[in-house]
Amino acid sequence: MLLYQQHQHTIWLHPQTAASFFVFDQRLLPHELKTVEITSSAEAASAISNMTVRGAPLIGVTAAYGLYLATLEAPQGGMDAYIAQQAALLAATRPTAVNLHWAIGEMCKAITSATTAADKIAIARATANQIKADDIEMCRQIGVHGLSLLRDIHERKQGATVNILTHCNAGWLACVDWGTATSPIYHARQAGIPVHVWVDETRPRNQGANLTSFELGQQGIDHTLIADNTGGHLMQHGMVDIVITGADRVTADGDVANKIGTYLKALAAYDNNIPFYAALPHSTIDWSIRDGIKEISIEQRHGDEVRYVTGLHNDALTHVRICPPDTPVANYGFDVTPARLVTGIITERGIAAPGNLKSLYV
Repeated sequence: MLLYQQHQHTIWLHPQTAASFFVFDQRLLPHELKTVEITSSAEAASAISNMTVRGAPLIGVTAAYGLYLATLEAPQGGMDAYIAQQAALLAATRPTAVNLHWAIGEMCKAITSATTAADKIAIARATANQIKADDIEMCRQIGVHGLSLLRDIHERKQGATVNILTHCNAGWLACVDWGTATSPIYHARQAGIPVHVWVDETRPRNQGANLTSFELGQQGIDHTLIADNTGGHLMQHGMVDIVITGADRVTADGDVANKIGTYLKALAAYDNNIPFYAALPHSTIDWSIRDGIKEISIEQRHGDEVRYVTGLHNDALTHVRICPPDTPVANYGFDVTPARLVTGIITERGIAAPGNLKSLYV
């Protein structure tokens, strides 16, 4: 995707040294574009935990490169034990997003398959690079398949603009390139289909206002920022044609865990006969669980994310408290949308109804 008219990925290895990689500090966007160099597996874990990087696919790729750095740090003769230790550190950073655990598992399997330290380092780097490349291709394919949905709406509307509502940021900033929920949108734009995106602000942390608005603007996509509670009103008045979100974990039966507030969008879409789709790569599917409400661990984050909002004031990034200082806060990071409210799931293999998700992977 484009960043100030230049094609850019969200994560890349240092071009001159084998011992670090770069990411953007997404906590500062859109107000400041800051590149952060990650030089150790502990720094990779910190970047995931403090949300310098965020978005389920990008978290997984960051963890993969973090474990590659762990092979460079490991003591002589104790690499496997050190890798296991750092893998546990990385896995503990974000409990809900399954991509993280999938990528760690792929890396550990690859590293332990080699015998010498040099081979472990080489295979770790190659595997992390492959996980990154696969993420790009999977997101591209999500767009290829999701494009058919937007094209059908465009044709039914006799060439009128397709209005899409999305929640949080499931764009290229949450992945490596293309994004998940945004990939069909970007493909539609390339196909000449007029699209307009309703962007939920997505409190707390405002990933929609800060990130989705930023990247859609960078790609020249027509969009409008709305308060989180506006979506239902728009749907009642025929101003939304389709809802597409990303996901952080999807069960084998198609329950979708995503940023808090997604469930309410799905309820409103269901009540207004508007299709609701989740877009995700296979690494987001947790085949080991079936009941998302009972089985998915929902991350609870620090209350200050709700007590404070961050924005630009007098050209300085400022944190402003919006409630009394001693106000108790519950800050659930995610909710679960039951499969019965999900029209379909868009993956790199195609589109399936939630109950038929496994048919794409057998």
